[in-house]
Amino acid sequence: MIKSHIKYTNEPLGKTKIIKDFLPPPNLLVLKDDKVKVTISLSKDSVEFFKREAKKQKTSYQKMIRKVIDFYASHFQKSP
Repeated sequence: MIKSHIKYTNEPLGKTKIIKDFLPPPNLLVLKDDKVKVTISLSKDSVEFFKREAKKQKTSYQKMIRKVIDFYASHFQKSP
């Protein structure tokens, strides 16, 4: 089944409004946090918890653990 093609004309569009470009350039979309590799031993239960939750969220459990640590550090850096 072939759909009919849209035919464009050179007619006025009506009320239009030009908006300022607000999107960041591509080089600012790929920012990466500085990371440092560490070795840490975690309880089996904690790792299994993060693996289950990560699977539900379709992300990696390492990323979730990293985010928890980032939130913790951020919270206590701001406190006096």
